[in-house]
Amino acid sequence: MTFPSDATPMAAGGAGPSGGRLTCGAGWLARARRRVGGRCAVCRGWCAGDLCGHCASRFALARPRCSGCALALPVADATVDTTCPRCRRAPPPWSRAVAGVDYGYPWDRLLADFKFHQRLDVVDALLQPLLARLQDMRGSGLRVVSVPLSRERLRERGYNQSWELARRLARALALDARADTLLRVRDTGHQLGLQRGARQANLQGAFVVTPRHAAWVRGARIALVDDVLTTGATARAATHTLRAAGACEVQVWTVARTPEA
Repeated sequence: MTFPSDATPMAAGGAGPSGGRLTCGAGWLARARRRVGGRCAVCRGWCAGDLCGHCASRFALARPRCSGCALALPVADATVDTTCPRCRRAPPPWSRAVAGVDYGYPWDRLLADFKFHQRLDVVDALLQPLLARLQDMRGSGLRVVSVPLSRERLRERGYNQSWELARRLARALALDARADTLLRVRDTGHQLGLQRGARQANLQGAFVVTPRHAAWVRGARIALVDDVLTTGATARAATHTLRAAGACEVQVWTVARTPEA
């Protein structure tokens, strides 16, 4: 597995989003927690890991999900992941979508803290349910990429939350990962409040595969990592870009899936 030292875009005025002081400090904290324990990311009770057993069983219980859109399936419909009728009628461009949890309490709060308030110490707790679903991908040869931020958003935030997720998933699953395989060449602004069609139109031409990694993508099986899957517009645009660059398969991995209203 390789994590090229020069693969991370640099945030303006400071360290890069995945190799700087902020990330190194969070990594040190995670290692310390594994040695001596710490507080559960949800209930703040003392536990050996990042998510206590009570909160894991209450908020991270595995549910059958559609392998196309990652929406939770009615328990009566399936006991394992399968494809929902809608995805059978109109398959998405990716081969498989995997989400750890539904987007809702307490994951919405933890994701907001992670994404907007530099709480990298909650990343392992966020990834725990997703990793449990991805054990069949360990050593599978997939190559891991993240949904990129625009230069403006990266400067504002200081790191790309999707890359922070992607690189940890790659390390845990013994997969290769590259931080700058995809670039966002157009700042699409926030997608919040936009309907599905407007989101898709907003993202047309937003992504490119960097020339230096074109050969790495061509013919490869790719796992595209993001924090939340909502309408799928971002994942769809990025998947089309990767497939146009020659990827033979794209899977979409997300911490959370927004349930349908």
